[in-house]
Amino acid sequence: MSNTRRVPRLGSGAEDYLEAVLVLGRAEKPVRVTRLAGHLGVSKPSVVAALAALERRGLVRREHYGGVELTSAGRRRAAETDRRHQLVKAFLTRVLKVSEPVAEQDACRIEHNLSPETVGCLVGLVRRLPAKRGGRAR
Repeated sequence: MSNTRRVPRLGSGAEDYLEAVLVLGRAEKPVRVTRLAGHLGVSKPSVVAALAALERRGLVRREHYGGVELTSAGRRRAAETDRRHQLVKAFLTRVLKVSEPVAEQDACRIEHNLSPETVGCLVGLVRRLPAKRGGRAR
């Protein structure tokens, strides 16, 4: 399965910022720089610089001393990163029986480097697994 539509490549750090805004935005809107810094374990100036770069690419909107929100393009990119993250985490915990904390860390590293073909294969595999109690695989 090949992806014919060209999407500008984002680095893993940029994807992490978008995913963090998505995840934190589920509980609070708008997401604050301080919360992003704490969530990602980085300094506030690092967050401000990363958000400025993402804003130039049209992926986030931010207000000076305000919050940050994903644009529709940013939301799509963040959701895809989060989908890959949850997929890899489900594979690691349900198939390989990796502990949740280790699976969470490893999924964050692996999610950025999967080909569309590998994602498709993982989706098929995880969908065939028995449902995990208390949740579902994405």
